[in-house]
Amino acid sequence: MIRWLWAAFLTTALSLPFITHPPDDSERLGMALEYFQSGKYHEALLLFEQLDKTYDLNPRYHGYMGVCCYYEWDYESACRYLDEAIPKLDAFAPHERSVYYYIDGESHFQLQQYAQAIPYFEKALTVCFENEKGDIHYRLGMCHMFAEEWQAARDHYRIALDNYVALRNTPDMRARIYQTSHMMKGCEDKMKELQDKVMEMGTAVAESDNDIRVLPREEEAVDVAVAVDSVELVSRSLLTPVTLPTISFIGDSMLPPPARIDMNATSILQETARERVVKDTLHHEFPNAINIQEIFNRQIEVKDER
Repeated sequence: MIRWLWAAFLTTALSLPFITHPPDDSERLGMALEYFQSGKYHEALLLFEQLDKTYDLNPRYHGYMGVCCYYEWDYESACRYLDEAIPKLDAFAPHERSVYYYIDGESHFQLQQYAQAIPYFEKALTVCFENEKGDIHYRLGMCHMFAEEWQAARDHYRIALDNYVALRNTPDMRARIYQTSHMMKGCEDKMKELQDKVMEMGTAVAESDNDIRVLPREEEAVDVAVAVDSVELVSRSLLTPVTLPTISFIGDSMLPPPARIDMNATSILQETARERVVKDTLHHEFPNAINIQEIFNRQIEVKDER
């Protein structure tokens, strides 16, 4: 009996240090990294925050904390950590940086800070994988659309659609392919609406001049030329061209017929492939234009209802 009690005492004594000894800070940091790598962002964030109160954690850990906050839907904290950390992370691997850029851009987007989101999405495009570019261009399209920059939005939606068709044409992407086509068509309609208003304004100016006075033939010719130049100048200011592809495939195109004639064979094949995939997705139908005003009222992403 005494021997058994002595053995039990030794076992308990030997186990006590391991039971009562709290983990030190280096162990906490290791635990936080394990939680982070396994996707347990809430647990990781709690440990990172405890350590950050005692130590000056390096920018990479602040980047981790920003990612954790993003997955906790705390977008303001995510922006705060990542905005501060990103300029100090240039030495890290490109794809790791692309994650920080995208999450920072997405956090600003969710806070409806579209102008702040755009630079981070653009940075992500330079270092992300090719099959990730579609989603980034899609988000850039949303940012420009909310800023009423219709041509830039339309062009980003088109690039996103081409990326989806080329690299992610799978059943689970059908809703996104439809939605991207839907958004692009809405932007094209807005562009046409603006162009029509500009032309109407130019016509009204010309008619007003004719009502005021009758010009000699030579002077009238000069005045008409000036009016046409003014309309073109206003049109260029409202629809600023960008250096992105300008091939249209659905609805009323904003391009004049000669632009289509000048397309090379690669562009034509690309347009045909995109058109075929979209029509197959929509059961041989083209999407109608989105209700832009409804999106502005909600300021959220449109969900596919088909």
